[in-house]
Amino acid sequence: MERKQFQLGDIVQMKKPHPCGTNEWEVIRMGADIRIKCVGCRHSVLIPRYEFEKKMKKVLRPANPTGSGDTG
Repeated sequence: MERKQFQLGDIVQMKKPHPCGTNEWEVIRMGADIRIKCVGCRHSVLIPRYEFEKKMKKVLRPANPTGSGDTG
């Protein structure tokens, strides 16, 4: 099975919505653990990468849609 692709700053959709009613999360930290922040109420959660990859449904809005990372 192919690993899901995501980057720092992406807005992702999880399989289950947050109790506040929003199902959009921003990836704010990457490593062995992933920290995501709810777009609706700004609550952040730290979960292991393996668990995050199982629970993530898809990337809704990539952090850098143009593909050009250099601005200066």
